[in-house]
Amino acid sequence: MAGEEINEDYPVEIHEYLSAFENSIGAVDEMLKTMMSVSRNELLQKLDPLEQAKVDLVSAYTLNSMFWVYLATQGVNPKEHPVKQELERIRVYMNRVKEITDKKKAGKLDRGAASRFVKNALWEPKTKNASKVANKGKTKN
Repeated sequence: MAGEEINEDYPVEIHEYLSAFENSIGAVDEMLKTMMSVSRNELLQKLDPLEQAKVDLVSAYTLNSMFWVYLATQGVNPKEHPVKQELERIRVYMNRVKEITDKKKAGKLDRGAASRFVKNALWEPKTKNASKVANKGKTKN
């Protein structure tokens, strides 16, 4: 569209937007071709279960988002369509997977080191024997 003449069927002001949209559709088409060139089973066998869940969720979200756009282009309000609830449901699962990923990345607590750190950081009053030994050392100097 960028190299073509402007069509008079639509306002001139939206020509750039339509060109960008056409480029985006081309990019999506290329991504889909790349994704479809590899068997789903081959792809999932190479991934751990968490990564498999991420791929499934992104695929479902993308497909439903594209349907959302399709509904909008057909004049249907997607906010009143069940696809909105589906997108929300997928988003909830995406957040769950993110929480699991964040928990895996979080550092583990070394209880022994933490207790030693706290024990040494707390103030302890000196015992009477320790103060006598300290005083004997001071008087000899």
